[in-house]
Amino acid sequence: MADVTRNARFWDRAARKYAASRIGDPQGYERSVQSLRDRLRPQDRVVEFGCGTGTTALRLAPHAADISASDISSAMIAIARDKARAEGCGNVRFQVAAPETAGWPDDHFDVAVAMNVLHLIEDRGAALRAVHRTLRPGGIFVSKTPCLTEMTPLIRIAVPVMQLIGKAPFVAFLSAAELEREIAGAGFQIVERARHGTRGRDIRPYLVARRQ
Repeated sequence: MADVTRNARFWDRAARKYAASRIGDPQGYERSVQSLRDRLRPQDRVVEFGCGTGTTALRLAPHAADISASDISSAMIAIARDKARAEGCGNVRFQVAAPETAGWPDDHFDVAVAMNVLHLIEDRGAALRAVHRTLRPGGIFVSKTPCLTEMTPLIRIAVPVMQLIGKAPFVAFLSAAELEREIAGAGFQIVERARHGTRGRDIRPYLVARRQ
């Protein structure tokens, strides 16, 4: 819990700047959002963890029955709730929680979403098991995750230095293969792999996995 609290403090400090920042690859992001939309049915119950300021949850809201979205940062969730009120969106519920502490019911959701967050979670096993538990049998887990081992090796030096001065949160250096093994190890079957990036080398595999 101490690690979650430390990371939450980092994201609380970064929330306003994060909310004001532009998406690095808007076309790639739109491809991912469209792929998510294409999988949703009007009756689907959706859960998203690591929702940040709620951008993706609010984009998906018109295409699902309801969405439960969480983040460990209270500042991020406050911004997400403000955005939902401004947009008049009534079928998204935002809460401050990690997946394993959110209190979501078992076998409840049809679709789970994790966008650009798995590499920021120290206990990914616990998070993935929580998602598996809360999805109905046959439910779909969709993730998009930066795999930093595909970047220049210099990042392995830069990130620890930035962490020492409080400029970076916890970051896991995952490969795409390691990521898939972790997801499969939590009881999922990978059914789709894609890369939606449109600018340079795309290090963010987009994975669709089914709860077994």
